[in-house]
Amino acid sequence: MLSVSNLSVQFGKRVLFDEVNVTFAHGNIYGVIGANGAGKSTFLKILSGQVDATSGHVHLEPGKRMSILEQNHNAYDEFPVLETVVMGNKPLFAIKKEIDALYADYSDENADKIGELQVQFEEMDGWNADSDAAALLSNLGITEELHYTAMADMDSKLKVRVLLAQSLFGNPDVLIMDEPTNDLDYDTIGWLEHFLADYENTVIVVSHDRHFLDAVCTHIADIDFGKINLYSGNYNFWYQSSQLAARQRAQQNKKAEEKAKELQEFIQRFSANVAKSKQATSRKKMLSKLKVDDIKPSSRRYPAIIFEREREAGDQILNIEKLAANSDEGEPLFANININLAKGDKVAIISRDSRATTAFYEIINGNKKASAGSYQWGITTTQSYLPADNSSFFNVDSDLVDWLRQWAKTEEEREEVYIRGFLGKMLFSGEEALKKCAVLSGGEKVRCMLSRMMMLRANVVQLDEPTNHLDLESITAFNNSLKNFKGTVLFTTHDHQFAQTVANRIIELTPKGNIDRYLTFDEYMSDKTIKEQREKLYAVTV
Repeated sequence: MLSVSNLSVQFGKRVLFDEVNVTFAHGNIYGVIGANGAGKSTFLKILSGQVDATSGHVHLEPGKRMSILEQNHNAYDEFPVLETVVMGNKPLFAIKKEIDALYADYSDENADKIGELQVQFEEMDGWNADSDAAALLSNLGITEELHYTAMADMDSKLKVRVLLAQSLFGNPDVLIMDEPTNDLDYDTIGWLEHFLADYENTVIVVSHDRHFLDAVCTHIADIDFGKINLYSGNYNFWYQSSQLAARQRAQQNKKAEEKAKELQEFIQRFSANVAKSKQATSRKKMLSKLKVDDIKPSSRRYPAIIFEREREAGDQILNIEKLAANSDEGEPLFANININLAKGDKVAIISRDSRATTAFYEIINGNKKASAGSYQWGITTTQSYLPADNSSFFNVDSDLVDWLRQWAKTEEEREEVYIRGFLGKMLFSGEEALKKCAVLSGGEKVRCMLSRMMMLRANVVQLDEPTNHLDLESITAFNNSLKNFKGTVLFTTHDHQFAQTVANRIIELTPKGNIDRYLTFDEYMSDKTIKEQREKLYAVTV
């Protein structure tokens, strides 16, 4: 279907890919993983022809069509929504435009040409293009009255859904998606997961959403050491098997029969948890041949994220009464919010409007004034906060050691060795700790903010979209640290697995009040009674 032969990519002295050979077969969904900087997005751009390799070839089977999820959200601003979706099938759209142009300048001479094009158009199911595009849009929550709106006038988050519909339109033979879940809500991500689980063609996707990779992937394409290795199974299967392989390699003297027994138990456990038929078929083939030695040692590094409390909080954590907030335009974001937090609560704060959750955190941290209501922190609480936008923390001309020193409380904590210890846990070792704030990437800034939070040792941790910009290794370490944290957590995330495994309570903010349940995230989202309540609270009052 799609193959890569002897592919090498080099930027200056840096070798990104070295003689890569890999084939992506029909009907499989490949999750491309690798540490930040490994070349995941570059690889997708090479497959799609947007970037040239230094050497080697990409071969797509003749007659097959490739579609790419567009990353430039403003690329189609001059076109209406429905037409933008149809443009996803480039050959079909080209024929449609040629027919329209010939009709606009109709003559006996071009009548035969129109007839020929219309036959091709019909063979491509072109007459149903608009209705198929409309159905895709509706499934993604783009209502019919928006189908003829110019893309330039669409809300940025709705634009993402339109571009997603464009990439899916026309059933492409190879679908390439770079971070498809970015800026999508849980409902839309769920729809996409179900759509791809039943997709019959080839999908190659880069994502930091572990739940998404587990839900859709039949194979993992692991980029490491300049090579790409394919493994059957989803992300969790790859992660657990790689951890098993690492443990067994570390115990070189372990008897062969003990290693085999551990491997067999691992295989049986994962065989029992297969949910998708595609995954079941590929997993069984993999399991029959699996050897720990097949899993290559990884160059990945996992940060040591450990949240400790300077002191334990009392029973009174946070009391909120009738809290309300409006947008800058006066639009209600949430109202009549009443919450009483208990010690040990780990609360996922959710809303259909991300502005609402951000406003909530900004208010309870004293950075924004509420439209109405009040909040009161318990006198024994100490808080640390990771905002969605951390740029204001880095508007300084200093290196990371001096930057982190701002939050030192004692002379001992001001010592460079002490500060480097926190930075080292976040993978800023050696000269990395002397980087200037101005040159940090998004992921590096988040890791610096986590160093700050660890240093503060608060007993209440607040996180607004904490996984943004982080790689899978950092997300996994972060996720595990919060599961083990003994204090109180308030967090908002679009990472499904993060929400499901950390939260023991869900609070949803709406323009007409809040819903508050001691449930897991999956239990909350699947509860029919709660779903009916949510619809009423979000309904627009005429």
